[in-house]
Amino acid sequence: MDLRMALVALVHVVLLGIGGWLTVIDARTHRLPNRIVLPTLVSLIALVLIDAVATGRSGQLIRAVLGMLILGAFYAVLRLISRSGMGGGDVKLAGVIGLVLGWHGWQELAVGAASAFVLGALYALVLILLRRADGATRIAFGPWMIAGALVGVILG
Repeated sequence: MDLRMALVALVHVVLLGIGGWLTVIDARTHRLPNRIVLPTLVSLIALVLIDAVATGRSGQLIRAVLGMLILGAFYAVLRLISRSGMGGGDVKLAGVIGLVLGWHGWQELAVGAASAFVLGALYALVLILLRRADGATRIAFGPWMIAGALVGVILG
């Protein structure tokens, strides 16, 4: 394994840790704190830029930035449509996830973005079937966004 691949693997391990941390926080509080999400986003943008300069390949950089903008904008529209549904933290996390999945590829971005909604819907359906929730129950979506991103990286 070359140095770049080792560093990429290290970044992904750190992202798994941050994702786990955010999952626990969001499940407990329905919040995705800016003090975690924003520095993660800034760090990832810097790493994607460094990777593009070091490898001389701008394709991944462009795709990553487009992924961040597309997924972030999609979640921002969802927030505007339903203010009580999607939170601002979800919108910011969508930027992080869009950047990472976009860096991996378009297929990873599509699979990861869709998987979040499928997993979240399945969870809500199980809760409804078990009579632990109804249509008005609030469910933290950050954990499903993170799980969907993981599915996108693995299966995409």
